[in-house]
Amino acid sequence: MKNRELAIRGIFILMIIIGLCSCAQKEVVDACLKGHTYGFWGGLWHGFIAPFDLIGMIFRDNVTMYAQNNNGAWYAFGFLIGSGGWGFMGRHGMKK
Repeated sequence: MKNRELAIRGIFILMIIIGLCSCAQKEVVDACLKGHTYGFWGGLWHGFIAPFDLIGMIFRDNVTMYAQNNNGAWYAFGFLIGSGGWGFMGRHGMKK
């Protein structure tokens, strides 16, 4: 009985969180973004250099890891592959 109450409370809290998140307003920043729009290849490159960008972000305010002026899903996919997010390169370092 206690597990059921805990599950019901968890679902209720999750529904509240989802409901509050659905009220978030999306900010349109297209007017602020000018110049080159990065796509898949830009995302792939930025994924490769992400560890160095992370170090640069610590010391400089004008360095970012993720290009704000990107084309969306293709950039994110390239960034994910470039940063090793799916572990494509991870098997090379693993020894049996």
